Amino acid sequence: MTSSAAPAAPSAISPAAPELPVLAEVVRSGFVEGHHRGSLVVLAADGSVERSLGDPAAPVFPRSSNKPMQAAAVLRAGLDLSGERLALAAASHSGEDFHLALVRTMLAEHGLTPGDLQTPPDLPLDPAEAEAYLAAGHVRERITMNCSGKHAAMLAVCVVNGWDRESYLDPAHPLQQLVHQVVEEAAGEQVAAVGTDGCGAPLMAIGLVGLARAFRTFVLAEPGTAERRVGDAMRAHPEYVAGTRRPDTWLMREVPGTLSKMGAEAVQAVALADGRALAFKIDDGAGRALGPVLARALRLLGIDAPVVARIGHAPLLGGGGEVGEIRAAF
Repeated sequence: MTSSAAPAAPSAISPAAPELPVLAEVVRSGFVEGHHRGSLVVLAADGSVERSLGDPAAPVFPRSSNKPMQAAAVLRAGLDLSGERLALAAASHSGEDFHLALVRTMLAEHGLTPGDLQTPPDLPLDPAEAEAYLAAGHVRERITMNCSGKHAAMLAVCVVNGWDRESYLDPAHPLQQLVHQVVEEAAGEQVAAVGTDGCGAPLMAIGLVGLARAFRTFVLAEPGTAERRVGDAMRAHPEYVAGTRRPDTWLMREVPGTLSKMGAEAVQAVALADGRALAFKIDDGAGRALGPVLARALRLLGIDAPVVARIGHAPLLGGGGEVGEIRAAF
């Protein structure tokens, strides 16, 4: 008697996740056609949890919201950066001309070239910049990838310390070990998992409470510390952190003292000058829900500046006209 072989076991099994609350609704022509679920935390000025939705203690990959911690590690490792250069080291830049020019300068200052970058070739992150870039006859390059400023700083600190440049993205590399340490210190919790980000760099998983706490650390740290230097540079030069058409830039420019950084898969972290902070993740990774959820969360923090409405405006189109919106649902 023969029997069919049993199906191969999956390489990894994930427990069923609890259903998360709806953070945003997709409304078309007055009809709710979809939902975006997720988790969110709001911290009071003293660092206590003021409001939470979903499971903000559960580990997530903050993606590019980890970049301030990565930039602080570069400073701790001995790279002397300030101003626009330090902001760009913590950036998910749009690929505008001034971004790319400064990345080239940062590389050249340490005897490096764009060919040393280990970012994957990509188009500019900003859609308008990507269209102009392609129209000019360019192709995907490593330097146009939005993380090239961070990678330039990582390579430069390897030069300063005599560390191996070929393995600078290895989790066991001295720089990445220091990043791991800085993330844990800033978040006040242990890294739950280490993965690989879209740019190839190691990525540390922490909870949203830890992420909000980390951003709070970067605005309240003592002047002169690596964390405060990064926070100050990002807030002073927000167009280098993001770009001229990006919500992070608008918010840091128009609400003085605010530190803001988005991450891929719909992650966002913000800290205000007085220590109030927030972090959230849209579970399905839908970036279109970021603006409305961020705007609502900022209003929960008492921020009602005109830029909040601008960030929260997320229209749905039909036939070329506005027929609905994505709106916060909490």
